[in-house]
Amino acid sequence: MNEFEYSSAGLALTRSFEGLRLEAYQDSAGVWTIGYGHTGPDVHAGQRMTEAEAEALLREDLAAAIACVRRAVRVKLTQGQFEALVDFCFNAGGGNFLHSSLLRYVNAGEMAEAAAQFGLWVHAGGRVIPGLVRRRAAEARLFAGSGFNPAEEVAKSAEQNPHGSTEVSAAVPEAALARSGNGR
Repeated sequence: MNEFEYSSAGLALTRSFEGLRLEAYQDSAGVWTIGYGHTGPDVHAGQRMTEAEAEALLREDLAAAIACVRRAVRVKLTQGQFEALVDFCFNAGGGNFLHSSLLRYVNAGEMAEAAAQFGLWVHAGGRVIPGLVRRRAAEARLFAGSGFNPAEEVAKSAEQNPHGSTEVSAAVPEAALARSGNGR
């Protein structure tokens, strides 16, 4: 039903908030991360990569988020709604997306209520993360049809967090922290 491709605007959204780090680092939850928010058992201390390798990993990681959104959403979406959900799924993790009230509202066709759900997913490590507040607001605007201005968001994100918002491996509402979601 929703066989959209993730457009250049969607890629700009994800890149702008993830930031690019060519050397592995531990995020605020202690998860090793590299590239555009890539995590997993293949990431370790001292690891380095090229920009081309980071781009390839981003596309692989996004493919999983795209597939998750396509499988889970049972109603027709707009391109902007699809992209907002893919970015959310990429960042918060497929498990969190699949168990979220965001997805329940989407599948019930209650899009205004769904848009409001983005703002609940701004916590990591028990605290509100400003980068997540900005990211969720951008996703909600895109979902609601207001669009996304990559240049504006990149400038805001770079000003406030030069390393993007990749420190969100636990970017879930506190009530959902017990569920496994493997987010970024």
